[in-house]
Amino acid sequence: MDLRQLRYLVALADERHFTRAAAREHVAQPALSQQIRRLEDELGLPLVERTTRQVRITDAGELLVARGRRIIAELNAAHDEIEAVKGVETGRVSVGAMHTMGPIDLSLVLAIFHQRHPAVDLTVREEASEDLARMIRDGELDLAFLSVTERVESHGLALHQLVSEELVVLLPPDHPLAAKETVRMADLRDEEFISYRPGARLRELLLSAAHQAGFEPRIKLESNESQRIRRLVGRGMGVAILPRSDAVSPGAEVAVAALTEPPLSRDITLAWRQERRQPPAVAEFLALARETFAPPASEVPDQAARTSAGLASAQGRAASI
Repeated sequence: MDLRQLRYLVALADERHFTRAAAREHVAQPALSQQIRRLEDELGLPLVERTTRQVRITDAGELLVARGRRIIAELNAAHDEIEAVKGVETGRVSVGAMHTMGPIDLSLVLAIFHQRHPAVDLTVREEASEDLARMIRDGELDLAFLSVTERVESHGLALHQLVSEELVVLLPPDHPLAAKETVRMADLRDEEFISYRPGARLRELLLSAAHQAGFEPRIKLESNESQRIRRLVGRGMGVAILPRSDAVSPGAEVAVAALTEPPLSRDITLAWRQERRQPPAVAEFLALARETFAPPASEVPDQAARTSAGLASAQGRAASI
């Protein structure tokens, strides 16, 4: 077993497709397939189930993938620490982002960072918040912009809240409730909802609010794109609960009402692995994101105050390398 084979197996687990995995690793597809087979022969166990339509990682393969991710992450971290003697001139930063970022313009901080440090490699992955948290813990991501759930909040993540945003009700323009300024969750009992997919924080908040109001929401359609959800609402396909920034931005015509009983909000929080020694490039990106999206001093949330010491510590460790 060698590192190249582990990288190929991890890529295959991520992509679930031999050709895409080979392209990601910059090798020919037959070469990647051959190395996976050699690894299976060496271990005496199948790691991959191959069909004409899909690739599935076996239970043994998943165990090796989990180990492989940690090994690769540690080697990358070692490389970053060695490169740190050069400052923030080289390195890599892997960033995660949830599907809807509201007022947080991730492209802005990426562009500023790239302008200042053009030799640092930047990668971005879009996933649900809980998947992003797992990827940080597994070493697949250095940091992520996510929304905090009960499962995200624990297990060694440092958290710095950037935004807390009101959620509102989106209704078709001709809906009987369209003229109302406020709508109770109970008023939506008989509606069909258009929602984010399972695992998304906004889906979790919708279910929680409906349960508090005493009903199980009927989810008719699912999408992880806010503008698509808004267009579906505008065409009368159902109602939705979205962040206010997505509801009032340019887009399909919909009616918007404040949600009450219960009111809802979602956060956008910067997360990273608390115990990890941050390479200079990652520490620099964290500091830039905090600076770029810092609220006015009078609006700084308590969570930011609680976690600012953690970020300062991460930067201090990186500076001491």
